[in-house]
Amino acid sequence: MYQDLLLATDGSDAAHRATEHGIELARGLEADLHVLSVSEDGPQAAEKQDRLRSDPEDEAVAAAEHAKESADREGVEATTDVRHGVPQEQIVDYAETNDVDMIIVGTAGRSGLDHLISGSVAEEIVRNAPVPVLTVRDDS
Repeated sequence: MYQDLLLATDGSDAAHRATEHGIELARGLEADLHVLSVSEDGPQAAEKQDRLRSDPEDEAVAAAEHAKESADREGVEATTDVRHGVPQEQIVDYAETNDVDMIIVGTAGRSGLDHLISGSVAEEIVRNAPVPVLTVRDDS
């Protein structure tokens, strides 16, 4: 039933927890793991960028590679892709065009004003995904 899993990662703590869960699930199901990271574009991206840090492209590549290396260590077949755009849109598009059976994504579990201001990538994915979505909350 679940042979191709899509793990969306941005390198955050929540994404690292989702990576752990995704690898365990892929191993248990003997499924392939597709690792996707999105170099964020769009109006919100400019607000989030800190020019003193590395650029979003480098961060996206590093996040995808870190997840793949973790999967490789656990003997899980993984492929990586890096896209540009609005993360939730790119993740849903990938799921629609790549015959994946489930999306795995981390969430920081924001609520209240913080959630209202920043919204939730995971929430948008759940709303629009063509397949089941496993959200993994960061417990920190």
